[in-house]
Amino acid sequence: MLTPETKVQFNEIFEELAKNLDISETEYKNAVKSYQAVGGWLADNNSSLSLYKPEILPQGSFLLGTMVKPVNENDELDVDVVCRLEGKKPDWAQYHLKNAVGDRLKDNGTYKEMLRNKEGRRCWTLHYADSSKYHIDILPSIVSKGYKEILEKAYSSLEFQDFNRTVIRITDKLENNYYVDTNPNNWHKSNPFGYAIWFQQKCSLSMVKSLFLSESINPLPTYNKEKLPLQRVVQLLKRHRDIMFNGHEDKPISIIITTLSSKAYQKETDIISALNNVVSRMESFIEERYSVKHDKIVKWIANPINEEENFADKWAENPRKELNFFEWMDRIKSDLSITYELRGIHKIEESFSKSFGEKVTKLSFGNIADNAYKQRENGNLYMKQGTGILGAKIADSTIVKSHTFHGEGEK
Repeated sequence: MLTPETKVQFNEIFEELAKNLDISETEYKNAVKSYQAVGGWLADNNSSLSLYKPEILPQGSFLLGTMVKPVNENDELDVDVVCRLEGKKPDWAQYHLKNAVGDRLKDNGTYKEMLRNKEGRRCWTLHYADSSKYHIDILPSIVSKGYKEILEKAYSSLEFQDFNRTVIRITDKLENNYYVDTNPNNWHKSNPFGYAIWFQQKCSLSMVKSLFLSESINPLPTYNKEKLPLQRVVQLLKRHRDIMFNGHEDKPISIIITTLSSKAYQKETDIISALNNVVSRMESFIEERYSVKHDKIVKWIANPINEEENFADKWAENPRKELNFFEWMDRIKSDLSITYELRGIHKIEESFSKSFGEKVTKLSFGNIADNAYKQRENGNLYMKQGTGILGAKIADSTIVKSHTFHGEGEK
């Protein structure tokens, strides 16, 4: 069981670890610069799409502030963006809209090469140079006029609930009407910006609106180094999953982790309390419902802004996905429980390395040690008697003396 003192220590570790899982400011700015350049090319006055005011905006973990670095440093970051068009030609079906965006990208020699002649189910993917270590998935979509103004008002409110107004219509090659249906109201619905608004509401610790969404619609969004507890919890959970499954295609998907974490979160203000409570409560938000598609009762993780959408829909088709999710939940509960019982910084570091990765753990514990050294030299480091726990002054603690150049405590 965590004492107040060990809770402080573990909170510091999780905070530092989450910071080091985050993408760097340089990585963030490079990605923003790249997708803004794409948006400029699509919206240029000479563009065949200019009439429809194309705009590129981030979606997914890049927008939510929950992106984590890949376990393998050679792997690429996946940056998801939406290409929003206001309206279309009357005779355009999904096929025509998607290829209009693709054709405009191919008009640029650089982008044509970066596409590598590959088209995804819903997206066009630009592969940047190996040194950039990221690719951008561009999702063509259509919105009605005035959509941007609706979104800006929604972002500025913590009480917005009319998520039907933030829906976009997207292209999907697997839809039966992909080539023929020209009515966008019959196309596949998506709502990445509505979901981001909901997530922001869950993250918020007060009636003061957090900044990560409002920044995303600015011409030059800034990098937010500081994150809210829920964002950090999602990052930590995603990293633990990545270490456990090592790239396995049936690993728990991020949208499920993010959704269940958000529903379980109870506005805890520190990371360790938030993490412990989220992990203990996540499974309680998995329902069982009758699925018309599968004609049976299935596990159901509802999209919070569209209750009819089941994020766990593929569990019924591939039982391994469901088993992996619950095995992962058992593992992280066990890992945390075991780690909390450990005493001695080396044992704790070893446990974190197994759960979150050796390199990022070593970096995090090194940073904590450097900070402790600075506190000690300034006379601000204390040790809890009988525990070996270092930190700020607490009850029954004694000051840790600084060292001389000869390695002896000061007299």
